[in-house]
Amino acid sequence: MMSDQQIIEGCARHDRRSQQVLYDKYSRFLLGVCMRYSIDKEEAEDILQESFLKIYFNIKEYSGTGSFTGWLRKVAVNTAITHYHKNLKHRYHVDIDEYVSVETGVTSFEEDFFTSDELYNVLNELPTGYRMVFNLYAVEGYKHKEIAEMLSIDTNTSKSQYSRAKAVIRDKLEKLRALRKSYPGKG
Repeated sequence: MMSDQQIIEGCARHDRRSQQVLYDKYSRFLLGVCMRYSIDKEEAEDILQESFLKIYFNIKEYSGTGSFTGWLRKVAVNTAITHYHKNLKHRYHVDIDEYVSVETGVTSFEEDFFTSDELYNVLNELPTGYRMVFNLYAVEGYKHKEIAEMLSIDTNTSKSQYSRAKAVIRDKLEKLRALRKSYPGKG
């Protein structure tokens, strides 16, 4: 079994075996990252392949400080953002004002347990801009100013899209919870 350091050194030499070991070890993890930023698995797989190409060609840039997994995640997130910008003109756009932020009054879903598939489906149903901002802020931990720079939007747009994404998520989870109560045998 190769260590990460051996894998990194091998990939820096463009050693195919090392590249394969890297892919085998991290592709599932990185596919999960890519799925958060894509509309379907096919698109996520495209982003994953682009990410691995960038990783293979730029692995020498990994300085060894910080976690290797974190560096890989950052490459995948940046690749997803680049992919988003490249394909923005082909996306179905929803005007942000068409989504009305309605608070449901529900402050917590802690007694509810949603499956990862249910949560994934709720997040995947968000308009693309909302999903990008939500993932970058809530999952990856970027600040709104950083998100605004990455997505070429205003900081207030980032904050607004995050707020509205939370409202849409809250509404969808509330509906799912209500549906479960109507059909107790489901979920």
